[in-house]
Amino acid sequence: MSDFEVLRAMPMSAPLRRMLVLCCMGFFSCASAAAQQAAEPQSTPYKIEVTVSKVLVPVVVRDKQGRTVGDLKREDFQVFDNGRPRPLSAFMAEERMGTESRPVSSSENGASSPVPSNSLPQSSTMPPRFIVFLFDDMHLSAEDIVRAKRAGTRLLSGSLVDSDTAAVVSLSGKINSGLTRDRTKLEDAITSLQPQILYQPGNSDCPSIDYYQADLMENKHNSVAIQAAIAQVFSCDPGLDPRRDYPIAERLAEAAATRVLTVGRQDIQLSLATIGELVRRMSILPGQRTLILVSPGFLTVEPDARAAESRIIDSAAQSDVTISALDARGLYTTSLTASEDVHGIPVLSRGGYKASSMKATENVMAELADGTGGTFFNNSNDLDAGLKRLTEAPQYAYLLELPLDNIKPNGAYHRLKVKVDRKDVRVQARRGYLLPKPMKNNK
Repeated sequence: MSDFEVLRAMPMSAPLRRMLVLCCMGFFSCASAAAQQAAEPQSTPYKIEVTVSKVLVPVVVRDKQGRTVGDLKREDFQVFDNGRPRPLSAFMAEERMGTESRPVSSSENGASSPVPSNSLPQSSTMPPRFIVFLFDDMHLSAEDIVRAKRAGTRLLSGSLVDSDTAAVVSLSGKINSGLTRDRTKLEDAITSLQPQILYQPGNSDCPSIDYYQADLMENKHNSVAIQAAIAQVFSCDPGLDPRRDYPIAERLAEAAATRVLTVGRQDIQLSLATIGELVRRMSILPGQRTLILVSPGFLTVEPDARAAESRIIDSAAQSDVTISALDARGLYTTSLTASEDVHGIPVLSRGGYKASSMKATENVMAELADGTGGTFFNNSNDLDAGLKRLTEAPQYAYLLELPLDNIKPNGAYHRLKVKVDRKDVRVQARRGYLLPKPMKNNK
């Protein structure tokens, strides 16, 4: 049976079925094109219009055994915004029918289920499950992408069931299997993955500055980061005299930081635009919708990136799309590799910023997962187990709504903390949100 025949056989309305057929035909290519357009230079300044009046906070609560808890009430939750308690304007408990505990009979869920037991669907009529595997070919190293491809190929034959519809897409847009149940198409897409070095600085650049250090220099005016870059300039060119040519070295370091920051912004803008567009287009799919990001992570340290990330979490929460993430680096080392250790450049500065940068890149994966009720799998070389775990969506989740009536859109990041009035549970929730300043119209 072809992919389109599969869609036609699904129980749904005719308009929705037509929409899904179009989705299979151009869904991910449209997402890629939209993301690439977002990364292209714009002729007019980018404007952010703030119309947000609420923040949605998905929450998953697990017991000691790792099972999701599904019997909590509104009064069991407390939310703190930058340390201050905040009231809830709305609350919803939902059963997502995840693979974590798919019911096979009406008696398994009992009276505690949010849905009456006599109305639970039987296993033969379970809602369809759509899983999009998004491989980050823009940031994964050649070694890590090989390991990720092996794990992904094994997953297709071991964890996906016949009723699952999936897609394999790359962050760069080079790979796109389309939504399909054809495991051969999915496997071919995975085996075709290759690193796409679009916005990464070269190891031979001197001074060698990454996006993390450039942000410290240009945005945060960190004197240690600036001095480390200047020291690299002198190491690269022994003909420069530290006393006589210090202003020259300073200008060279600043120019390098500006260049890296500009390229880094394009990289992050494209990455977040792709994820955001995929979430938006997945929102029309019926049943369970899961986006799995396989990546080493990337930096969201500037306000525009934090705002874009916040909007993705809002969109996923509103459309019930779960984002999970796998750190494909496994147990990684922060030491410089042979290709990165350029002779003459101070190892302390390069190695120190690499370690901080690699740790910071995890944040976007953890925040997207926590903020949408997904799972972040990291710090393990068992990528097979990680991918299998990420396909098993939590059965129970809660959606908390915070009003923003008295919150000024001043560009500040608000840290959220969710507490649950129950012992021996682990709470996974959105970590924060950002309301960017509204742009002033220049007349």
